[in-house]
Amino acid sequence: MQNLTLTWQTSAVVSGALLGSAYVVHRAGRARTAAAVLREAGTLLALFTLWQLVGHLSLMSTDHALDRAEWIHRTEVSFGLPDEVAWQRAAMPHPWLMQAANYYYATMHFGVMLVLLLWLFLRHRDRYGWVRNTVVLSTGACLLIQFIPVAPPRMLPANGFVDVAAQYGQSVYGGAVAGVVPDQLSAMPSVHVAWCVIVAVAVVLVARGPWRWLVLLHPVVTVVVVVVTANHFWADGLVAVALLLVVYLVQHAFSGWGQEPGPGGGSAGGEEPVPSWTGADRRLDPGAAGLDPGADRNDPGAVLRSPSPGDRRG
Repeated sequence: MQNLTLTWQTSAVVSGALLGSAYVVHRAGRARTAAAVLREAGTLLALFTLWQLVGHLSLMSTDHALDRAEWIHRTEVSFGLPDEVAWQRAAMPHPWLMQAANYYYATMHFGVMLVLLLWLFLRHRDRYGWVRNTVVLSTGACLLIQFIPVAPPRMLPANGFVDVAAQYGQSVYGGAVAGVVPDQLSAMPSVHVAWCVIVAVAVVLVARGPWRWLVLLHPVVTVVVVVVTANHFWADGLVAVALLLVVYLVQHAFSGWGQEPGPGGGSAGGEEPVPSWTGADRRLDPGAAGLDPGADRNDPGAVLRSPSPGDRRG
């Protein structure tokens, strides 16, 4: 667990350095794009640091975290939801599948989100802020609930669950679980599920062409992965999606569904279009509108000029 502590400490230092660098570059009045990149990277890294710290700052005792997990499992079964144990047992005879699931859980959560935000920042800046705010608000909402410790299914071997990541030496929590530790008791709700849905919604709404629908595979695969690896219950994902819907509604109430792109799908870098000042637009030509360009604007009677006989046509 010491490695995980160093991870959040290091990320906090790097986040502060990035935000400080962004401020310095901004104050220098140059390279505004570089300042924006540094600011966004520092903000997202600060969010990651906060996420890592939540388990250490639990508002309630960890003594009943396993009891809450068992209650969730019993309640799901009583409501007729598929038993996660059966899903895991169906996948476990295939080692390659379990190792792939562990790898997907460990890497794709952050990897896909970073690719999405980078793509939006560089190619669809008008949509970036809205999606970034969705990530921050939904993650913050999940973190508020995660202050109440809830164990993941893999910590319930008596219920039939197996910690397959530890079994294959792929655990992102520093190896096999040797007891109940606070920073692993943040299973409810699932930030993994919330983020994969954000990615899918953003790509479907912003991208163009039929290939964008392939992104829907990401939330489907993520939900299956978190279940067969015993990192989350169905309920963890359902609560995360419910919180995300609330975030979408709140954002819509305050700012709509995000800035609509232009006919070309938004300008790269989010720069404003430059108006045309050519003679083709006669509305911008004072002479074409019957105005005297040299007239004194303080004299209303001098603005409009009477056309001379030579100006008349036909």
